[in-house]
Amino acid sequence: MWLLLLALVGLLLLYRWYRQNQILENLSDKFVFITGCDTGFGNLLAKQLDKRGMKVLAACLTKQGAENLRKESSRLQSIVLDVTDSQSVSSAAKWATRVVGDEGLWGLVNNAGFGNALAPNAWQTKADFEKVLNINLLGAFDVTVNFLPLIIKARGRIVNVSSCAGRLSFIGGGYCPSKFGVEALSDSLRRELYHFGVKVSVIEPGAFQTQISVKEHHLKNLDRLWSNLSSPIKDYFGEQYYQKYTKGLIYLLEKSSPKLYYVTDCMEHALTATHPWTRYSPGLDGKLYYIPVSYLPTVLSDYLLCRSSPKPAYGLK
Repeated sequence: MWLLLLALVGLLLLYRWYRQNQILENLSDKFVFITGCDTGFGNLLAKQLDKRGMKVLAACLTKQGAENLRKESSRLQSIVLDVTDSQSVSSAAKWATRVVGDEGLWGLVNNAGFGNALAPNAWQTKADFEKVLNINLLGAFDVTVNFLPLIIKARGRIVNVSSCAGRLSFIGGGYCPSKFGVEALSDSLRRELYHFGVKVSVIEPGAFQTQISVKEHHLKNLDRLWSNLSSPIKDYFGEQYYQKYTKGLIYLLEKSSPKLYYVTDCMEHALTATHPWTRYSPGLDGKLYYIPVSYLPTVLSDYLLCRSSPKPAYGLK
C-alpha cells in the first residue's frame, strides 16, 4: 500500500515537473511591457527577457533609467512612465500600440512599486497611505486597464508583483493593504479574462535587496513619522517602543536576499511557460514562514506575530 502511494506521489511530481518545464515557441515574436525598470526586479527582468530574444518595452520612472537600459541592447526599447499619472499611463499605452502594431502585447508586468512606508498605522496620515496605494495598487490598475486591449488581442499574460505581505499583514502602513489589493485585483482579472484566453499570475516575493529594502530610506521615514507624532499617541507608545521597533525593522531589512534572479526567474516562467502558475512565492522567508503562517487560524498567527513585537508604554501589564 505504501509503495503504491509513494509511486503515485512520484508520478504526480514527475508530471508537475514535466508540465512546468514546457515552454512556448516563437518567443522572439512576443512583446513584453514592464513597469518599474530603473532598478531592481524590473531592470533585471528587462535585461533577462532581452537576452531570451523577446521584444522588451521597459518603462522607467526617470529619463536616466530609460537611457541606461537602451544602452544595454539595440533591441530593447524604453519609455518614461509615472504609474500614478493617468496622462503618463495613457501616453505610454498609445506609444506601445504604435510599437506592437498588429501583434498585440503578449506580456504586461506590473512591477513598479513603493515600500518605504513601514511603520505603525497610528503614526501615519491619510497622505502616507495614499502615496503607497497610488503606486502599488491604483497604478497597477490604471496601467492594466489602458493596456488591456493590446493584451486581449494577443491573448497574452498579465504578471502582477504582489508580496508575501499581500498574504500576511505583518507590519503597519499602506504597503500590506496595497499588496492585499493587488492579490484581489489579480484574482478578479484572472476570472473575468479567462474566456479571452488571457492568463494572470501573481508574484509574491519575500524580502530581497532592492530599493524597497534600503535601510536608510526606511529609517528616515520612521524618524519623520515619530517626530511629527503628537500626544497622546506618542506618549502611549513611548520612546522605548520606537527604539525597539526601529531595531526590529533594521533586522528585517538586513535579512533581505541578494538573489534577485529568484524573482525574475518566476516572472519569466509566468510569461514564457505553456502552463504558468497562478502564484509564485520566491524566497525562503515567504515559503517557510509568511505564506504558511497566513493559513493558520487567526489566534495562532496573531500569537506568532505579537509575541516578538515591542510593548508600548501604555500597554497591558
